[in-house]
Amino acid sequence: MSDVTTPPRALRRGLRSAAALLAAATLLGAGAAPSFAAPPGRLPVDAQPAGEQGMLATGGAEATALRTTLQGIVDTGSSAAVGEVRQDGRTVWRGRAGVADLATGTPVPEHARFRIGSVTKTFVATVLLQLSAERRIGLDDPIDRHLPGAVANGSAITVRQLLDHTSGLYNYTDAPGLDPQNESQYLDWLAGPRWQTYQPADLLALANRNAPYFPPGQGWHYSNTNYLLAGLLVEKVTGHPWQQEVDRRIIQPLGLRDTGMPGRSVRLPGPHAHGYVKLSTGPVDVTELNPSVMGAAGQGISGTADLNRFIAALLDGRLLRPAELAEMTRTTDAGPGRGYGLGLARFDTPCGVFWGHSGDLPGYSTMVAGTADGRRQLVLSHNPYDRSDPRAAKSAVTAFLTTAACGANPGH
Repeated sequence: MSDVTTPPRALRRGLRSAAALLAAATLLGAGAAPSFAAPPGRLPVDAQPAGEQGMLATGGAEATALRTTLQGIVDTGSSAAVGEVRQDGRTVWRGRAGVADLATGTPVPEHARFRIGSVTKTFVATVLLQLSAERRIGLDDPIDRHLPGAVANGSAITVRQLLDHTSGLYNYTDAPGLDPQNESQYLDWLAGPRWQTYQPADLLALANRNAPYFPPGQGWHYSNTNYLLAGLLVEKVTGHPWQQEVDRRIIQPLGLRDTGMPGRSVRLPGPHAHGYVKLSTGPVDVTELNPSVMGAAGQGISGTADLNRFIAALLDGRLLRPAELAEMTRTTDAGPGRGYGLGLARFDTPCGVFWGHSGDLPGYSTMVAGTADGRRQLVLSHNPYDRSDPRAAKSAVTAFLTTAACGANPGH
């Protein structure tokens, strides 16, 4: 979730993720962020070289810049932050800052897991593109061919339009009940819907009660409804739960030990930093929640090493053939300087183009990106908590991402 100092908008932003995705899409260099009071018990950054290599392959200046900018994310209001950079197939920097638990001051675990939110979409899109390569589904198939009656205008919406957010379908996570408008409603969400198990039909009903944003193919609007349907398409075509197909086709072949799609389990298993939202009464721990409300749009859990391994494998052609990868990286205009493909966004940086996705849920914000040649990858996950100055917080995140992408001197 991007902004937890304003609870009425926090849940909507967290479940939707579009604001964070598009804000990160330029990754332009930023000046040093102002320093603000850190959460109680904040610890200094702990950065480690990969494995037993003993030295950071990227050099001392870059490591220092990464440590400083990661700490800046905590200084501007996140309770914790973890990051990792890979170059040419090996991890060249890994760091952590802040605390895993505001109450105890426990340090952030070295290999912390976290909720990845809408980064899940890239996994699901990859599976659908694999099924397209197998000729089991077509990107230009109308969704009514596979899911008749799922949405009112399903005969006019294609699989491709779901994956690139040009369907026009209403975003179900903007619906009343999932979009608290004041602190009282947010407290209601914490006590009730946070723990509720949702079926896809329940969530589609929320979307279907609202008019589309535009006719299919006539605009761009980020909508979790698109990927709720994408998960259902995977299930219809394969006869298996979408989580099982992600596991069989991506997680197991790549050996992603910290990655999973938890269904309706509220726990975040393994080592992790807690996620919080800030209300007028103080911090509320939101580490546990029922992820069924996100479905295939954003229920995943992972870690920095796994996400870097995944994006590297995706972009260097180990998961998709060249034809399908070309489809994935053919972008739709998502605003000035912004492009969105099939579950993958284009990020323009001072040192070239990166491809990836961001994801946000209450208490967790994640970004993964890599170069098209598969040589460099980066992951950032942090726990937004107290953002008294959202502009400074955004600048701190941008500073880290730019350094991770381009090094200590991104303009050179």
